[in-house]
Amino acid sequence: MSVYQHFRPEEKEFIDQVLNWKEAVETTYAPKLTDFLDPREQDIVKKLIGSNQDVKFELFGGSNATERKRAIIFPDYYECQETDFQVCLLEVDYPKKFITIEHPQVLGSLMSLGLKRGKFGDILLHDNRVQFFVSKEVEEYIVLQLQSIGKATVNLRKLPLDQAILTGEKWQEISLTASSLRLDTIISAIYNVSRQKSQVFILQGIVKVNWTMIDNVAFECEESDIISVRGFGRAKIMAVEGKTKKDKWRITAGLQK
Repeated sequence: MSVYQHFRPEEKEFIDQVLNWKEAVETTYAPKLTDFLDPREQDIVKKLIGSNQDVKFELFGGSNATERKRAIIFPDYYECQETDFQVCLLEVDYPKKFITIEHPQVLGSLMSLGLKRGKFGDILLHDNRVQFFVSKEVEEYIVLQLQSIGKATVNLRKLPLDQAILTGEKWQEISLTASSLRLDTIISAIYNVSRQKSQVFILQGIVKVNWTMIDNVAFECEESDIISVRGFGRAKIMAVEGKTKKDKWRITAGLQK
């Protein structure tokens, strides 16, 4: 029985990578530290390694509440420490009285440094404070190179991990019905836009499912999927509860507050 049948076709490349990591740990008896993984990638690691006796894994992203985390895959004798994850916390100093910095600006500025998304973790914002987690191997480079975010000139300070801003994930639950679980139909139902408009969003490349851009309007959604439409926010399919008498799917979804 193929391991791939439990996953979506577009996840094959990452599955192969996880299996390679696992094999490397088994043959070298040395731990493997990954980049920051999004929650779907973490889920794949759990499913492929979770029940293994000889190879274990742990996840950490800088604090208990982080969404993006690094994984350490290790032989069963190895004792994992928080410092092994090599996560650093940086706070942004900028003229707060005159300028507001938002999440997309921070993400855009970090990506413009030529780094992969996996080199930095969650971006935290609260009461004009801006922080983000990075991999230790790129910390120095980011501190030297990141001199502006949006229109703001910035300086970066390294902080202990226990000084991270606390942010909690909050979802506003909604109940809805949809004629199918196709992505265009689900977007139309969740965000209250026409089916034609949801198809345009998908074809424009502004829709992600589980942090992966999807350009197929007929993509089949599943329970636990995280859907984001740029400019409309993020939603989660919390439960698919069967069909109504009119043969529509009953769905509980969450909109991120």
